Amino acid sequence: MKKKGHIIKSTAQNGIAREMGIEAGDRLLQINGKEMEDVFDYEYLIQDEYIEVLIEKTDGEEWLLEIDKEYGEELGVEFENSFMDEYRSCCNKCIFCFIDQMPKGMRETLYFKDDDSRLSFLQGNYVTLTNMSDHDIERIIKYRLSPINISFQTTNPELRCKMLNNRFAGEALKKADRFYEAGIAMNGQIVLCRGVNDREELERTISDLAGYLPVLESVSVVPVGLSRYREGLYPLEPFTKEDAREVLALIHRWQEKLYPLYGLHFIHASDEWYILAEEELPEEERYDGYLQLENGVGMLRLLLNEFEEALKEAEGNKRSDDGTKKILSLVTGKLAYPYILSMAERMEKAFGFLRINVFGIINDFFGERITVSGLLTGQDIEKQLKGKELGERVLLPENVLRSGERVFLDDMTVEELEKALQVRVDIVKSSGRDFVNAILGNS
Repeated sequence: MKKKGHIIKSTAQNGIAREMGIEAGDRLLQINGKEMEDVFDYEYLIQDEYIEVLIEKTDGEEWLLEIDKEYGEELGVEFENSFMDEYRSCCNKCIFCFIDQMPKGMRETLYFKDDDSRLSFLQGNYVTLTNMSDHDIERIIKYRLSPINISFQTTNPELRCKMLNNRFAGEALKKADRFYEAGIAMNGQIVLCRGVNDREELERTISDLAGYLPVLESVSVVPVGLSRYREGLYPLEPFTKEDAREVLALIHRWQEKLYPLYGLHFIHASDEWYILAEEELPEEERYDGYLQLENGVGMLRLLLNEFEEALKEAEGNKRSDDGTKKILSLVTGKLAYPYILSMAERMEKAFGFLRINVFGIINDFFGERITVSGLLTGQDIEKQLKGKELGERVLLPENVLRSGERVFLDDMTVEELEKALQVRVDIVKSSGRDFVNAILGNS
């Protein structure tokens, strides 16, 4: 059985907890006589000016501490598990799940499928609603946790059951009604599968979801990602150029209909659709403040706009050219390659001392249909850069690495790549300004 309470990892030097004698290794049992399910209960319960805190010391002795403090003042504790609970795994078997399309032998955490509504608020994860109890919904409403990001796929109950391989998936859609009625802001996602939830089904889904406006602030439509590891999985086919143009036409038609009514374009196509359709990216105003950046909606437009602004500033502060050539290389996925190449050429033209090689890495690891830089592996980058003229530095986008670490998806480290290529590797943040600064060596 799971032992009650939450183990304290450390206490802040000048914090209330340390002043009250709370130490690392102690276990927080209750606040105001209530046990805490997770960090949301904790944050809610410590707000008051007077609280009673029950602590179990490492020797098993229990202390009941009476604490007077400012309203909202933190106690100054860090827990061993910052979430204060276990993550909830997904109970679906979605026909489009990318985790099911990964090869064996990768690190264990990459195979964990989360479907935790709390992570939707904390980290922006999308949830299917199938793993959410009435208790979870009541807590979200009570604590006003928003926005909640929902992976809808379709509003056709029968089709949703089929797509998620869960007989409760259709009924779960009704949970969005409760969030709408309570005014909990939502964002939505539709993973579009060719011949499954596109065309008439997509039309129906957008029409139904528009009924949640303006509480449901945005919905993104993203094409299903298909790796080469699909043996035994539901047969899905990639979208064609004509398909992409059809999807965009439908989305643009709905944007034109909804914007005059709500001041929101609401339904958005991810960048892949425009590239596949060979159509121009929308202007910045069409993205409603970039509500769906993490889904690749407007990421390229934002990058290009930031780049233009940063380039003008850099040109205005241009230093004299001493005639020394500066050679470096940029790495990106095939999806963004034409845009990164164009930006590099603009930099070369503006700064005559620059020579920039741009490499669009083919994803041999997951398959050529996977074109985003965030799913590139160290081994593919190494293999395709080996023996090339790389110059003095190689610049990689930060999304190729595990969050907060210098490790690729395949567990190769940046240092190992540097050693293999015999060149310095720098990591570039995602903005256009960081792109310009990194190339000029200003970061």
